[in-house]
Amino acid sequence: MPARMKELYRDKVVPVLRDRFKYKNPMEIPRLEKIVVNMGVGEATQNPKALDAAVSDLASITGQRPVITKAKRSVAAFKLRKGMSIGCKVTLRGDRMYEFFDRLVNVALPRVRDFRGISPRGFDGRGNYTLGIREQLIFPEIDYDKVEKIRGMDVIIVTTARTDEEALGLLKALGMPFRDTA
Repeated sequence: MPARMKELYRDKVVPVLRDRFKYKNPMEIPRLEKIVVNMGVGEATQNPKALDAAVSDLASITGQRPVITKAKRSVAAFKLRKGMSIGCKVTLRGDRMYEFFDRLVNVALPRVRDFRGISPRGFDGRGNYTLGIREQLIFPEIDYDKVEKIRGMDVIIVTTARTDEEALGLLKALGMPFRDTA
C-alpha cells in the first residue's frame, strides 16, 4: 500500500507547485528527499544504559533501527573522549519517510502542549527544514509509563527545493502546520 502522503504529493501538491513556481520540467518540482531524526544523549558519557533507552525509543518512533553516533573530538569540560557513543540517528527515505512525515504532521505535532504552529524560520537557505522536538512523548508509539527520562530530538527534512520559498511551499502543501508570521 503506498503511503498516503505520497499520493497527496503526486495528486495535489505537484500541480499546485507547478502552477505557483512555473516549472517547465517535471523533475524541477521540489520533493522530499529524506528525513533524518537525530537524538543526542549527553548523559551517555556517564550512563551508557541511557543510550539503549534512546535507541529503543527512536526505533519505535521511526520503525527503523537507529545508528549510534560517536563523538568526533574530545571535550574535557564534558568529560567526552573521541569515539564515545553520544547519540543515535535514523535516515528515512521512500515510503517510510512519507509515513513518518504523515504521523509527524497529523498525529504528533497536534499533541504538543499549547501548539500554535511551527516556526517558518527553520530553513537553512538551501530548501531544507530543521525542527526541534522537546519530548518524545508526543509520538503515540512511546509508552508514557516506560519512559525514564524525557528526551528531545531533531527532525531534519531534506528536500530537492533550491530555495527556502520553494521548500516552504512544498511543506505547506503537504500539510505542515506553519505559524503565521504576520
